[in-house]
Amino acid sequence: MKDYVIATASTCDLDREWLEEHGVPMISYTFEVNGTIYQDDCSDSTRRILYGAMREGKMPNTSQITSYAYYEFFKDLLEEYHTVIFADMDKAISNSYSNSMIASDSIRQDMPDSDLYIIDTSCITTGLGFLVRHMVEMKEQGASKDEVIRYAEETKLKIAHRFMIDDLQWLRRGGRLSNASAIVGTLLAIKPLIYLPDDGTLVSYNKVRGRKHAIHQMLEDAAAEMGDASGKEIVLSHSDCPEEGEKWKQMVMERFPEAASVTLQELGPVIGCHTGPGFLSIVYLTDRRRP
Repeated sequence: MKDYVIATASTCDLDREWLEEHGVPMISYTFEVNGTIYQDDCSDSTRRILYGAMREGKMPNTSQITSYAYYEFFKDLLEEYHTVIFADMDKAISNSYSNSMIASDSIRQDMPDSDLYIIDTSCITTGLGFLVRHMVEMKEQGASKDEVIRYAEETKLKIAHRFMIDDLQWLRRGGRLSNASAIVGTLLAIKPLIYLPDDGTLVSYNKVRGRKHAIHQMLEDAAAEMGDASGKEIVLSHSDCPEEGEKWKQMVMERFPEAASVTLQELGPVIGCHTGPGFLSIVYLTDRRRP
C-alpha cells in the first residue's frame, strides 16, 4: 500500500492538468444551468459553459457534495493509500465540509485501520489552491504526512483573500443580497470589496463607487496588509474577463516588483455561480489576517 496522498475538491480552482500531473485526486462539485447538471472538473471548457450561460442572463445553481459521495471518494483512496489528507473549501461557505466529516465517521467505522485527515482550511478558491499546491510541493520534496499537516494547519490562517464583485445582481439572484440593495448598489455603481477573516465568513469590508476605484482600493488594502512583499507569491484570479485580468496582473506586478511571482488564473464555476463575470481577486501570505 502506498504511503499517503493529498486530495482536494474542485473548489481549489487549480487547472485539471496540474492536478493530474501531480497526482492529486479531486472530488467535483456540480452546478446546474437550465436543468442540465455539470461536473466542475477544473477544465476551461466547463468554465466556458458556466460563464457563457451567465452572460446570456441564465441563473445557475450549485449543489453541495453529499456525505455518500465523500464516503465513496475516501474509500477508493484509502484502498490504495495508507493515509489520505483532504483539503476542501472553508466550512463557513458550504455544508459540504460537514458532509465530509459525516463520511469520515463512517469510514472510521468501516475501515478502522484507515488514516484520514480532513483539514478545516478556512480558505476558498485560489486561497485553497495556494495551500494545496504548497502541500503537494512539500510532499514531492520528501516531507512526511505529519510535516505536511503541520504546515497546512500553521499556514491556512495566514493566507489572505481579497475579492471584488462587479455585478450585485448575481448576489441578489443567489439570495445573498436583498433586491432593493442590489438595485440601489447597481445604480450607484457600487463594487463591494470582500475579505475572508479567520472564521471563514465572507465579509464586505468596503463598498467603493466605480470599478476602477474599487480595483485600486483593493490593491492598496492588500499592500497595507502584506507589508514587505519580498520573495512572496501572489495569486490573482478573474471570472470571464481575461483582458482585465491581465491588466490587473500588470498593476500588481508594478505595485510589488519585489514579489517572487505574480500568477493569474480563472475563478471556477462553484464560486463563479455566485459572483458572476467581472470578478477580480488577490491572494497572498501575511503574518495574520486582518481586513
